Amino acid sequence: MEPTAPESNEPYCSTSQAAKLLGVSLGTVQNMVEEGVLDAWKTSGGHRRIKRESVMELLAKRGSAQATPASTDGLSVLIAEDDGFLQKLYRKTMEAWGLPLSIEIVGNGFDALMVVGQRIPDVLIVDLIMPGMDGYELVRALHGNPALAHTDIIVVSSLSREDIAKRGSLPPDVPIYGKPVPFHELHGFFRAKNTQKLRLQRGR
Repeated sequence: MEPTAPESNEPYCSTSQAAKLLGVSLGTVQNMVEEGVLDAWKTSGGHRRIKRESVMELLAKRGSAQATPASTDGLSVLIAEDDGFLQKLYRKTMEAWGLPLSIEIVGNGFDALMVVGQRIPDVLIVDLIMPGMDGYELVRALHGNPALAHTDIIVVSSLSREDIAKRGSLPPDVPIYGKPVPFHELHGFFRAKNTQKLRLQRGR
């Protein structure tokens, strides 16, 4: 029997209930607790009890994305990549393109979800292997969300397509690029995306 959402007068919920409410796996909820993203305590039997208020706060932040469209000044780009060197390389290379880009970089799926909950990016670039919530769960949590209908999700990973398939499938319409980061292809994509956005704005 599937766990039901806790009643509003219950201060705590189980790991299973929190996972269902947030739309993530049990492992992700456990990582959220360990990293302090969710407030929780353990019973004498070793079961986690998560503060319902902290779950509701995460949901509220994520839900606010429906009321906050992407910036109209150029393209807003969110990159989820935990490698510090690649984070710097992304920023340095993309800023050198001379395109009107607003770039934000985070190191894990948790932070990416929180950013999307505050403002919807035009483009989301996702690495698959990250601590806490990985790229697989991040893509699955966001793909198909009507609020992100105009957001392009792109995966850039060092994993081969065979390894990606073994670890878990991704939506077929999400493009997958290998590493080293294919900046030439990304440059062409961003130029086309920016032109498309300008045309849409002029047509309003």
